[in-house]
Parts: sequence; structure tokens; C-alpha cells
Amino acid sequence: MQAPLTNGFEGSERLFLPEKITTNQLTLLDIVLICSIVLLSLWTYFFMALAASDFHISGLIKLLIQDGLLTDSDARVYAKEAHQHTISLLGYLIQNKILDARLVALRASTEFGCPFFDLDAMDMSALPLDLINEKLIRKHQVLPLFSRGKTLFIAMADPTNNHALEEIKFQSLLRPEIILVEENKLQLAIHAALESAESRMDDLLESDLDNLGIADDGEGGSESSDAEEVPIVRFVNKVLLEAIKQGVSDIHFEPYEKIFRIRYRSDGLLNSIANPPISMATRIISRVKVMARMDIAERRVPQDGRIKMVLSKNRTIDFRVNTCPTLFGEKLVLRILDPSTAQLNIERLGLEPPQQQLFMDTIHKPYGLILVTGPTGSGKTVTLYAALNILNTMNRNISTAEDPVEITVEGINQVNINTKSGMTFASALRAFLRQDPDIIMVGEIRDLETADIAVKAAQTGHLVLSTLHTNDAPQTLNRLVQMGIAPFNIASAVNLIIAQRLARRLCESCKVPAHYPESVILSAGFHIAELTSLTLYKHSEKGCDLCNLGYKGRVGIYQMLSLSEAMRNLVMEGGNALQISALAKAEGINDLRASGLNKVRQGVTTLEEIDRVTKE
Repeated sequence: MQAPLTNGFEGSERLFLPEKITTNQLTLLDIVLICSIVLLSLWTYFFMALAASDFHISGLIKLLIQDGLLTDSDARVYAKEAHQHTISLLGYLIQNKILDARLVALRASTEFGCPFFDLDAMDMSALPLDLINEKLIRKHQVLPLFSRGKTLFIAMADPTNNHALEEIKFQSLLRPEIILVEENKLQLAIHAALESAESRMDDLLESDLDNLGIADDGEGGSESSDAEEVPIVRFVNKVLLEAIKQGVSDIHFEPYEKIFRIRYRSDGLLNSIANPPISMATRIISRVKVMARMDIAERRVPQDGRIKMVLSKNRTIDFRVNTCPTLFGEKLVLRILDPSTAQLNIERLGLEPPQQQLFMDTIHKPYGLILVTGPTGSGKTVTLYAALNILNTMNRNISTAEDPVEITVEGINQVNINTKSGMTFASALRAFLRQDPDIIMVGEIRDLETADIAVKAAQTGHLVLSTLHTNDAPQTLNRLVQMGIAPFNIASAVNLIIAQRLARRLCESCKVPAHYPESVILSAGFHIAELTSLTLYKHSEKGCDLCNLGYKGRVGIYQMLSLSEAMRNLVMEGGNALQISALAKAEGINDLRASGLNKVRQGVTTLEEIDRVTKE
């Protein structure tokens, strides 16, 4: 006799099993049934995945099949072989000479409307590899060629790889533009570019730089002596020494989510020099902080420090160090303070003869205020010290207050500003006025208190030199009014305002004549009468052994505003910057643009460089 067994649902089908089956045996049958269902599901999933993994013809390969360069069946066979070798199908076809790389690139260029480029003509050392991380380059077989504005031009062999473009756009925050290249040349270029980047890193690490002298400032500090830190010590020392050798002004250590970038600012422009592994970022930055006597445990607030590097008995280099917490770690910037590179000779500043004469006449006046204005890194401090170097005689008492002192000069009393201890520009100025001064230099006028003391000192028989951050000379007068200085005090105290910029100087050994349309020359500011005799120059794109891509050093561009009687009256009447500019032009004072065009006429720099530094 058989007993019925239901599965627990109303109206369900009944299963008939022998009566002597126990509860344990029923449980075992249930388990077998469940396992069978699971196995069936796994087999179904396996065959579905296998079907999904079948090669799908699309994009560039589909185009090649349509052109008769490849058959559908062959493409499927080659796809499996390419998968086994873990390379792309296109790479496999070209590597095995089944297709011609140049023919494929030209056909793709015609079909997809992308420009074709021969990578043999590219300078591999100039590639912006810092814009895309190495993992992305290897994964998608792409190579960044150059950037222009918000556009990044990418060398690719397959323009249908939209996934690569999306990842590049996301990682670089730039809009990728495809440049079609031959697959085989792209492979070689990627290998050469990445090898070159790695070798630069290896060269830095292998240098014998263990015992570079770092002067003790008397505040203690500990040096890391662990064996594992020796490569880091040598690497940082090499970066600092190479920066001094190249004459750069700043070094940037920049950690990001997936890359760590080190850049030099040379002749006013930043260039990437190394991309150490991201895993080294914290150790490298900590090493610099140790050298600068900073708190390496504090990473949440900005810190300031200083490094004094001893190169020889007669030469030391100071580095002003600042850290700033960012999203992916501390960014660290070093300003190099090398007194030997400061051109304190008045003739080397780049002043035009009338400007130089005005400068000399003004600094020899017994009292008054001289202001130098311009953005950070425009050479304001050097201009001030060129004046102090002339005025520094035995019968004068000269005192300076700076944050920090960048150029040390014997015979001048120099004070470092330290706001934490209460030594501000205003307090330093008050102290100077009790020290029987003849000439006072204030590193920067930042607030009303400092400005007020400086103006009063200039009105009471002292020559005062300082800097201010404004775009041009006329705006400086309005800036003082906005700070709270009475117009009549400004009119009586200010003798000269110098606005300046630094433009890259053309290399005399390799500069070449430049040819522009007449419309471009006239719109730039030149006169039609000088077109026949005007010779303009541009930089050599490859440069020479004596320069950096056609440029060598920088030259100053100046606007010198001396306050005439009419100008003083206009200031007291509350004239704005536009009115002051119009009066200055009427009095024959060149603005920054006009001074820059004079440098272009003289063949000292290029029209593009003047556009860059004087663009409003």
C-alpha cells in the first residue's frame, strides 16, 4: 500500500512513495532534487555565458570585413587566438602581418574623419604622460600627444574604442580628440615612452646623493636613517639639485588619486619631470617636511618651513617650503631662493633707456614711496633689490621687512616677518622708524595699517620701497584708495609706480624669422608705417643645446608711472583707473602691452609670448 505525499500546495500533484520511507529519507530526496535544480541552473548559466562570449563583429573590424580585407570566419578564428595572447584583435592582425598597419590607419582616417599622423615624427620626450596614468595607456593602447586648452589629443589605432575615450575623459578632465596612427608604431611608441619615464625615475634613484649637506637651523629635527628610506633621501636630493642646475624657480609635488606628479617651473611655465609611483608620495613628502623642520604627523593644516642646502663653502641655497592639504594628500611647493641667480644689476632688468633713467632719478630722491606691482613670480623683489643694491652705501641706513627674506645682501638690515610671534609688517615698520632709517623696504603692503605707516614714513623724509598686487600701475592708485588711504596722502607720498611682467627671452642661437599676415600684425598693435622694416622672430620648436625649446631666460616688461602734477590733481579729485590710464597715455607713458611690443620689435621675444603675459 502507498501513502500520498504532497508538496504543501493546494491542488498540487501528489507523489506516491513507499510507506516505509522515513522522514530522514524524505529530507535526503529533497536535497537531491534541489541539487539537481541548482546543477541545471549552473549548466544553463554556463552555456549562456559561453554564447555571450562569442566574438561580436563591430567597429573597425566590421569595416575591414566590408572592404574585403578580412573574412567573417577568419575574423572569428583570429579573435580567439588574439584572446589567448591577451592582445586586441587589431593588434594581433597587424603583429602577424595579416593586415598592413598603414593601410588600416588610412582607411579608418577616411571613414571616421580623424586626422592621420606618423608617430616617427613625434618627439617622445615631449609627450604629456602625466595627463593619463600608465595603467590606462597600457589597457587601451593609447598615447597622449599634446593638449590645447581643454582638449587632449590622443594617438589611437582604433577610433571605435568609445570606452577608452570615456575613461580618458573621466581621468584627465579633458576632452579627448582622436589622432589615428599605425598600430605597430603605436605599440613601439608606448613602450619607448613608458620606458623613458621609468628610466628617468631610475636615474634619479641611482644617483649617489646620500650625503648632501642640509644646514641645521638650530631648531633640531630628526633625519630618517632607516635603510628603506635611503632611496627616498637620494631621490629628493636629486630633485632639488636638478632644479638648482636647471635654474627653476619652483618645485611642485602633487599627489592625485592614481598618480603622483613632480613639476618644475622654468621660465614661468610648469613642466612635468617625474611621475614616481603613487605609493611613494607620502614618503617623499614626509622626507621634504623633515628637511624643512615641519611636523610630519600634521597633515590637516598648511605648514611653512625652510631648507638650507649647502653646496659648497661659499654657496648655500634656500628653499621656502609650503604644504597644503588636498583631496588625495598634501601638495608641497618649494620656492628656490638662489642669490646667485638674482640679476641685481640695473642694466640686466630689461628696462628701456627712458625707463631706466626715470628709475635712477626716482630712487635717488631723499623721500617718497616707490611701488612695484605685478603677479606672483613677476620679478618684483629683484627689481626692488636692484634699487637697494645701488643705494647700499656706507652713509645710508637701509632696513627691509620681508616674508621671507629671499636675497641676502651685506650692509642691509633684513628682517623676517613672523606673524605667529607678533612680528608683522606694521610692527617691523614701527621698529624701523625708531632706528634712524634712511631707506625702508617693505616686502608687501597687505593691509591698511601697513599702507598707512608706509605712506606716513614716505611723507616724513624716508625713501620707502614696497610691492602691491594689482594688474597695472593706474590700478595701484585706486587700490590704495580702496584700502583706506586718503587721496591727498597718496598724491603727496607716491613718486613712482612700476608694473611689470616677465616674458621668456628668445635664444639668440636658434631663433628664426616669423611671418604673420598684415592683419595679425596690425591687430597686435604695430603701426602700418613700420610693416616694411619690421622683422619679427619666433622660437625654434626643437631648440638647441643652449636653450629650452627655443627660449633662454626671461626679460622684464615694464610700465612706469611717474606722478606728474596733473596726475596728482586727478588722484585728489577721485579719478578712477580708466581716467588715470587715459592721462598716462596722453603723457606718453607706455602700458605693459606697448612695452612688450618694443621687445618684439627688438627681436628679444615673440608676439605669442607678449600675448601670453599681457593678455587682459
